Parts: sequence; C-alpha cells; structure tokens
Amino acid sequence: MDALKFMAESCMKKDLPTVNIGDTVRVGVKIREGERERIQAFEGTVIAKKHGGIAETFTVRRVAHGVGIERVFPIHSPNVVSVEVVRSGKVRRAKLYYLRDRVGKAAKVKEAK
Repeated sequence: MDALKFMAESCMKKDLPTVNIGDTVRVGVKIREGERERIQAFEGTVIAKKHGGIAETFTVRRVAHGVGIERVFPIHSPNVVSVEVVRSGKVRRAKLYYLRDRVGKAAKVKEAK
C-alpha cells in the first residue's frame, strides 16, 4: 500500500496554480495527430472540481459558435501541459451547473476583486 501511495505522489504535478470554481482558465492540452504532437489551448470557466489527490479533475465550459462545450481535465495527466488562470471569478456555489441553462450575459461570472 505504501508503494502505491508513493507512486501516486511521484506522478503528481507540483507547479500547478490554484484553480477555483468560477475562474476563467486557459488549459494547454497535448494533441496527437498521426505522428505529430501539438499543444491546443482550451479557454473557459471552471464549473466543477471533483475528487482529490492523483484523481483530481476539473470541468471547463465555454461557448463556441452558440454551442456549449464542456471538457473534463485530469489535473495530473501528462496530456495537460499547462493551466493558466486568466481571471478569478466570484461565486457562491461549489458547482456551477446552472450556467448550462443560461445564455449570453446571464452566463457570465462576476470578477473577484
């Protein structure tokens, strides 16, 4: 059991910014296309965080061409190259699933001061 815990801690990333619910983040994701690799940015609002430790994930939502897109990113995945907090949000909920039903300015999160 100790070996398993050691493996989990050794695979965890150390240099991550603190990502909170409501923050707008830019996530750099490694994409493989054939034999080539590139980094693609996905920018949106963090609407949920789950689990903890090695299995920690966060859900990012954005609207592109009128269609809502949500992606779940494992924080400690080798495919997640970078996480950059663009702006901090002021929210009073742990999960922002209600943003799915809102359109336009109503789907905005106020900026924390």
